[in-house]
Amino acid sequence: MAGGSRSALLRLHGVFAVYKPPGIHWKRTRDTVESKLLNELNTLEQPVIQQQIRFVPSLINNENGNETQLTVTQVPVLASHPRVTGPRFVGLKVGAGHRLDWQSSGVLVLGVGNGNKQLNGLHHCHLTKEYIVKGSFGTATEDFSNTGRVIERTTYDHITQDRLERIIAVVQGSHQRALLTYSDVDLKSQEAYELASRGLLRPMNKSPPIITAIRCVHFSPPSFTLEIQCLHETQQYLRKLVHEIGLELRSSAVCTHVRRTRDGIFTVDNTLIRTQWDLPSILAAVQASRLKVKGKLRENSWRLSASSEEGTCTGVKARGLEKGTHCLGPTAVRD
Repeated sequence: MAGGSRSALLRLHGVFAVYKPPGIHWKRTRDTVESKLLNELNTLEQPVIQQQIRFVPSLINNENGNETQLTVTQVPVLASHPRVTGPRFVGLKVGAGHRLDWQSSGVLVLGVGNGNKQLNGLHHCHLTKEYIVKGSFGTATEDFSNTGRVIERTTYDHITQDRLERIIAVVQGSHQRALLTYSDVDLKSQEAYELASRGLLRPMNKSPPIITAIRCVHFSPPSFTLEIQCLHETQQYLRKLVHEIGLELRSSAVCTHVRRTRDGIFTVDNTLIRTQWDLPSILAAVQASRLKVKGKLRENSWRLSASSEEGTCTGVKARGLEKGTHCLGPTAVRD
């Protein structure tokens, strides 16, 4: 193995983020990154082709006629030639963190090599993600997106920003209660105080989608834009949330845009765009995120140990969490 490619491969272990454009499946994004890494590792340094000594016969003309003469020469060893052996690297383990469906765009976290174990660790940290979600009043579709089949058209002249903000305040309030419930901590305990003061109050295990913060950042009917921070969501869940906000406002609404701007410790500013999906950029991104990732994993270990020392409460979950299928309360929604 060439020295440069060996050195690059040894450093190619960690977590980094890329920007997934809309209209592309996350698997295609991951596979494209993997293919580019393999191609650059294989072309980083061309291997030296081994040579061997051969006696090559040749005919010469002299006074006595044609004679065979052996000539010493060097020829390449074809058994080790790159066109015979093929590329040195044929597989590279690249994993993906929280998925993005093909309609969505934004931060997609990837792990390479041993970084796949860190991806699993970050998954169990239950870190919040942030989205910019755009909607439009007056239309309802089968899949809650603006590309779905239209099933209803309604008026929206009566909708004001104040009414919209009252509805999203109700949404946030119901989900805050769910966050406390699924965090499995006694709210009167020292543990709850320490977790809340450090911003570590999160579900200990898998839970229905939970919205930790939501606000309207743009309102120009029929269009509006929401900034949402959440846990355990899917992009389809966010589209359904837009739909149900429209229903609560005595109208209808479709989601026109879902963009993830933050996934845990990674923000849009940390992502690599398509022109940066190359070996040097990815190595630099892996190195830049290494300390942040290790810090979050240590922080989560502290949170788990604090919980085990205090013990978990076994209170009954709020009744509102066990009823209905509305996104205004935290209930599971499948893609």
